[in-house]
Amino acid sequence: MATIDGRPAQYQITQKNLREIMEHRGREAVAKVNEYGGVGDICRKLYTSPNEGLSGSTADIDHRRETFGSNVIPPKPPKSFLTLVWEALQDVTLIILEIAAIISLLLSFYQPADDDEPVVQEEEEHYSWIEGLAILVSVFVVVVVTAFNDYSKEKQFRGLQSRIEGEHKFSVIRGGDAVQVNIGDIVVGDICQIKYGDLLPADGILIQSNDLKVDESSLTGESDHVKKNESTDPIVLSGTHVMEGSGKMVVTAVGVNSQAGIIFTLLGAAVDEHEAAAKQKKKEAKKAKKAAGAKDEITNNSHGHPQGIRSQTTVDSITSDDGGDEGSKSGGGGEGGGHGGKEKSVLQAKLTKLAIQIGYAGSTIAVLTVIILIIQFCIQTFVIEQKQWRNSYANNLVKHFIIGVTVLVVAVPEGLPLAVTLSLAYSVKKMMKDNNLVRHLDACETMGNATAICSDKTGTLTTNRMTVVQSYICEKLCLVTPRFSDIPRVVGEAIVDGIALNSAYTSGLMPGQNPGDPLQQVGNKTECALLGFVNGLGRNYQTIRDANPEDSFTRVYTFNSVRKSMSTVVPKPNGGGYRVFSKGASEIILKKCAFIYGQDGVLEKFTRDMQERLLHQVIEPMACDGLRTICIAFRDFVPGKPNINEVHYDGEPNWDDEENIISNLTCLCVVGIEDPVRPEVPEAIRKCQRAGITVRMVTGDNINTARSIATKCGILRPQDDFLILEGKEFNRRIRDSNGDIQQHLLDKVWPKLRVLARSSPTDKYNLVKGIIDSKVSASREVVAVTGDGTNDGPALKKADVGFAMGIAGTDVAKEASDIILTDDNFSSIVKAVMWGRNVYDSIAKFLQFQLTVNVVAVIVAFIGACAVQDSPLKAVQMLWMNLIMDTLASLALATEMPTPDLLLRKPYGRTKPLISRTMMKNILGQAVYQLVIVFGLLFVGDWFLDIESGRGQPLNSEATQHFTIIFNVFVFMTLFNELNARKIHGQRNIFQGLFTNPIFYSIWIITLVSQVFIIQFGKVAFSTKALNMEQWLWSVFFGLGTLIWGQIVTSIPTRKMPKKMAWGRGHPESEYTEAIRLGEERYETMDNDKKPRAGQILWIRGLTRLQTQLRVVPTSKPAG
Repeated sequence: MATIDGRPAQYQITQKNLREIMEHRGREAVAKVNEYGGVGDICRKLYTSPNEGLSGSTADIDHRRETFGSNVIPPKPPKSFLTLVWEALQDVTLIILEIAAIISLLLSFYQPADDDEPVVQEEEEHYSWIEGLAILVSVFVVVVVTAFNDYSKEKQFRGLQSRIEGEHKFSVIRGGDAVQVNIGDIVVGDICQIKYGDLLPADGILIQSNDLKVDESSLTGESDHVKKNESTDPIVLSGTHVMEGSGKMVVTAVGVNSQAGIIFTLLGAAVDEHEAAAKQKKKEAKKAKKAAGAKDEITNNSHGHPQGIRSQTTVDSITSDDGGDEGSKSGGGGEGGGHGGKEKSVLQAKLTKLAIQIGYAGSTIAVLTVIILIIQFCIQTFVIEQKQWRNSYANNLVKHFIIGVTVLVVAVPEGLPLAVTLSLAYSVKKMMKDNNLVRHLDACETMGNATAICSDKTGTLTTNRMTVVQSYICEKLCLVTPRFSDIPRVVGEAIVDGIALNSAYTSGLMPGQNPGDPLQQVGNKTECALLGFVNGLGRNYQTIRDANPEDSFTRVYTFNSVRKSMSTVVPKPNGGGYRVFSKGASEIILKKCAFIYGQDGVLEKFTRDMQERLLHQVIEPMACDGLRTICIAFRDFVPGKPNINEVHYDGEPNWDDEENIISNLTCLCVVGIEDPVRPEVPEAIRKCQRAGITVRMVTGDNINTARSIATKCGILRPQDDFLILEGKEFNRRIRDSNGDIQQHLLDKVWPKLRVLARSSPTDKYNLVKGIIDSKVSASREVVAVTGDGTNDGPALKKADVGFAMGIAGTDVAKEASDIILTDDNFSSIVKAVMWGRNVYDSIAKFLQFQLTVNVVAVIVAFIGACAVQDSPLKAVQMLWMNLIMDTLASLALATEMPTPDLLLRKPYGRTKPLISRTMMKNILGQAVYQLVIVFGLLFVGDWFLDIESGRGQPLNSEATQHFTIIFNVFVFMTLFNELNARKIHGQRNIFQGLFTNPIFYSIWIITLVSQVFIIQFGKVAFSTKALNMEQWLWSVFFGLGTLIWGQIVTSIPTRKMPKKMAWGRGHPESEYTEAIRLGEERYETMDNDKKPRAGQILWIRGLTRLQTQLRVVPTSKPAG
């Protein structure tokens, strides 16, 4: 018989058997498990041990992977490059250009038979086809660049997805030891340790559980938490969240064979079928519309791979919801990567509104340009010259139309999506090095607008390296860890047992990586501090645990935000009854204590006076030193005659009656745990305060501990008149007589609130929601929140930006977050603010540059059409300006590194205009200069430079130096204005930081060299004629003039300019805020009265292409 790692290669239970078990729930599942001999027998048939786990050998793991599959759900294959090219070709303006260029190309070869006059065989006529071809080539370049950009971004974000998945590890038992493995490495037969806050990575059967409750809403849609235990419902499924308790399970299905994997597979097939059906329906609708002459109907289409496990489990119900999100930032179960129900980010709203406004203006001027050109041509040809229609005139009309379309192309800021994409992608990559793992791209720029940060204390503001530094035992306060022999034996044994057994067995102290390194704290850091205290007493907690395995416990009341304590019921040896160990926040446990050990270990009644004295003389001083105070207590249940602090029982105590079980406790000790403030945090908080960001601390700790830490951090200063509230007082102030939260009451509290102590996750959510919804502040608050617990999920989702702790954070918190702090450090949040502001400024720099180009090009084309019956800038030249230079400019301006100066200004907030008065001053000032120069050259340049005039030339005539100089000067002014555009806050030194960005100056030089080649060698293709040295010097002179003019414009006081000059003011309630979404692949469904009309969507199509450029794959999958 073949063997693997010393055991038979043939398993005694098949994948089909395991699948049958996993399809049952509740009592049916228990019966099914028992059919196979119970969970112990199933483990034996899988050749695994409930206590030792798998051996962990490579041969065994590989064989299980081959037999039962790997824990990976294959992602939907990425779109091919050709598919992306095809999608890029769908842009409406490009389609119009393509059609016009093809018509122009065909007409250039067409020799009309009805022409009375002989055709003049000029060189220009021979090459008239080049312009049409050049436009097609330009369009091709744009399409390829767009497709390549989409392809590279998808590749990058899939890499980001892999990084996120690589960060997700799970605790399994292999070779008798608990080890952290990547979820993709979990195999059938692994014994997984489940704890509060975990996102389960595979299907399994419970071996042992403690007060386990699971959120299965991602699979069933039911919001109630489901109690799980071995006797009533032992089946746990991948993709579900552990909301309470702990336990162990044996893995029975992984990857595509798990229940979540099966649904993903069905969902993927269903969405594909649904898309195909939708396309077919669309075709049929078009045919019907043509036949009936019906009005056009705009339908929304779903795109992309399913982003989360849906609540429906049938194909029909899956397809009915279009494969979208469930209305939360992270999907129904926290799986998704979209922001279905979350308000759009500040920048998105402003860009959307701005793009629509520009689109309207551009389309109006484009239409007017075409109309004027055609009217002038008709009047000149048919009225003044009184010529008859000739078929060759069609070519003239097509060229007029091409100029109009090109004006539209120039007017719509097509480079903006690329600038946003590049800036975000560049920032996300760099932010990883600053310990910010960005899960949702829009959070990157939103963080730059943050006005408030609600931060946890533990691990974020503090080191999360906890140690017991004070203890109160038998009425004796110890400022150093006492020796075990100094404590009465009965008390010492109870303390040691109470800590070792009444802590999660996933918490422990491990040897450091190098000899001499301090012990590594694994698991809950508070419990690790207590275990360190046991070691300091001279006892070994692991020996105690080995003698009392978890499955021997009678009941465990696990820690949660309501209890703020943990209790464990342990059977006494030889049937001597039960002992309940309890630990938790000192004031909560002490209220449940009726007895205490006094001097020399004498048991005493714990009177109200003693409680007050202990509180004021011991606990409050500890808390004022910034220590977290924990009380350890116990209670005995005995079958025989009880002592004063024991309880007699005849039958089994009712362990479900928690209130009575955890009462009349005996206090063993109170310990003070130090969690030092991170040394870099006070400076980071000072930076936030200088940057106009209010930092609030929200913690579950004692109010005195919270006040001490807040003072050390700099959140509170002695002279400040700010509020420090406990959760109860906070709720009393914000609720009316009926217990309902009132916004006007909240508005009286939050502006002065700096510390919220003894708070629950619900309090945190109410505070965050109240600040976001408040309209007290004129600019509206943008709120960032940190969280690490399972119940922090709602607050993280509600916040504009949610930060989860990468080290201490639960899987649930990470799923609800936008950014994961891989070092759990507040200083990393400050870096995120800096990068966010840099993104915002990068977009603003590009807008300042782009709009100047657009304004000048559009006005020149329009006035030129009116004045000289032709645009001085040819279609190909404008395409070069718009589609090549702006693409390069977006790359150059989007890759500026952030500087500390970004933190010296106030945040923009929700309503501040995207284009400030300073920016508008620069845009209009530079536009005036460039228009004066261009029109000066257009009307008197031929006389001034002593060259042949280009005005009044026939449409198909040879290019002139006159119009070539206009084109060249325009490009040079634009190039030098790119240097001006680097500064948007009125700074005079435009060269500052220039050489720290090699991308910028490399692109600037490449563009300059390209322009020289176009002028000297472009000829017919670019409608240019080579210039001499004098003409080149004039071009450079006028270009340099923009720098001098920029200094003059900067001298104009911005404050004296009307506020209406600011443009792009985005309100979250704006009617446009649902038009565009960053990082998603579909339009959001809207009510008809709020949906932008088809025309609006059409003209901002260039911006909506960002939805594919920022194609973010699902941020997490339940397996792999």
